[in-house]
Amino acid sequence: MATPLKLKELSKKEVLFNHGHRLCAGCGAPIVVKMVLLAIEQPVVAVSSTGCLEVSSCISTFTSWKIPWMHSAFENAAATLSGLETAYRALRKRGQLEGDIKFVTFCGDGGTYDIGFQSLSGAMERGHDMLYICYDNGAYMNTGIQRSSATPLGANTTTSPAGKVIPGKLQPRKDLTRIMAAHGLPYVAQASPSHWMDLMKKVRKAMEIKGPKFMNILSPCNRGWRSRLDDAIMLSRLAVQTCYWPLYEVEDGKVRLTFKPKEKKPVTEFLKPQGRFKHLFAPGNEGLLEALQRRVDEEWQRLLEESARAQEVKEEEHA
Repeated sequence: MATPLKLKELSKKEVLFNHGHRLCAGCGAPIVVKMVLLAIEQPVVAVSSTGCLEVSSCISTFTSWKIPWMHSAFENAAATLSGLETAYRALRKRGQLEGDIKFVTFCGDGGTYDIGFQSLSGAMERGHDMLYICYDNGAYMNTGIQRSSATPLGANTTTSPAGKVIPGKLQPRKDLTRIMAAHGLPYVAQASPSHWMDLMKKVRKAMEIKGPKFMNILSPCNRGWRSRLDDAIMLSRLAVQTCYWPLYEVEDGKVRLTFKPKEKKPVTEFLKPQGRFKHLFAPGNEGLLEALQRRVDEEWQRLLEESARAQEVKEEEHA
């Protein structure tokens, strides 16, 4: 069983992602990485595919990583980590390595939802003992803010520009967390840096489970979201409170909500502080706002029902 999180003890732990990186001020990615590494209790090896985090944390002979870390190509982080995990098991079997080493990836949505999906799906299907973390900022931010399949409906990006021809991205965001749960993994979760305790508990739980695990963590990008430099945690919190980004886990196929807002806010409260959605509040785009709210409501209702059913089954099993 995972060790309980104690704030006083966490405050004394070494931060394993060092300052001095070149990530933008206010970026959500380093916040996520620091929280994840603080939560992990065992020695850990990490891989990052090409993206904001990779290009900004390891420049020439400088690195912010205080753990063994490898840069992979854009499309194959999961395959790279699979190889490392397999080599570790082989060395342990030969008696050349001792101890318990954990393996984790940190990849953006472009390298996860899209170009790296085949690698991710294959690694999960093969059953490697690893945790794949997607820091989801909703676009290809490193290469110029192009839309990805993680980009929300209506968002203004350089390849889905809002104007007279189209009102931003025309397709809804892919629900990758559900897709990964459909792989039959022992553990899948969605988290947000605004709810740090929830995020770190999920990481610690994942580390105690053998086999392939996946976590999707919201990672605000003020450059691509057109928001203030200090809005990352505020926007993360609004994403959770509006249920645009619900916090839940799927353990052995059973869905459990890990946070329910006391008052579910309208999704417009999450959209308004972001310049990428500014055009949606102009006359004529009411339909897109309604479509966004409808999708959020439908998914939240489905999660409520699935979580309730899982709780009923659990109670029956213990009756």
